[in-house]
Amino acid sequence: MTAPASYRRDGDIGWIELDDGKVNALSPTMQAAVNDALDRAEADGVVVVLRGREGRFSAGFDLGVLSSDAAAGADMVDGGFRLARRLLAHRRPVLIACTGHAIAMGSFLLLAADGRIGVDGPFRVQANEVAIGMTMPHTALTLMRHRLTPAGCSRAAVLSQAHTPAGAVAVGFLDEIVPAADFEERVCEAALDAAKLDPGAHVLSKRRMRAQLLAELDEAIETDRSELTATLAAAGVD
Repeated sequence: MTAPASYRRDGDIGWIELDDGKVNALSPTMQAAVNDALDRAEADGVVVVLRGREGRFSAGFDLGVLSSDAAAGADMVDGGFRLARRLLAHRRPVLIACTGHAIAMGSFLLLAADGRIGVDGPFRVQANEVAIGMTMPHTALTLMRHRLTPAGCSRAAVLSQAHTPAGAVAVGFLDEIVPAADFEERVCEAALDAAKLDPGAHVLSKRRMRAQLLAELDEAIETDRSELTATLAAAGVD
């Protein structure tokens, strides 16, 4: 069976591509594959570019797991937010090439990267939890407050506001958007620029700047796991 995420090193760049052939759900299998790819990138000491398949970055968690197995669902959500934390503290620059739709946990991963480049097109970036009947996780809110504008954070959290790529730039989900014809060239250019940074200065500055955020995330992750386990059990998910 082909892994849903692949790793390829090209010089100073480590390319991690999400492609499960569908919507790039952040299932336990996908998370394991991404973490394995990050292990390899870390061993290689390279800049990371995390990207999706054409038209899709990620649609977020696998709802089938959430609705069928309480323990597995709690583990999956916990693993997704721990992955975001890992990206925030990664030793080398982490860029995300947002190749299309980024929904729910897919949009939260955008908030954990050092740089986010989106392809322009008929795509949606949205934290849709409230729209589908879920209370926003504490960890998601912590990430959103870190990266989004105050007004954008409020609308995303309580109104599930959907954004075009341009709108995603305006509120802070993305840093820039690029026409499809220029997307690959721009992503490569940004990755090569990031590779020129001093590694020691980068990681120390990143972790110093994010020390409080990382501490808040650790607390939020534990709270979310406890609350989600109780919620799933109350809903009768075994």
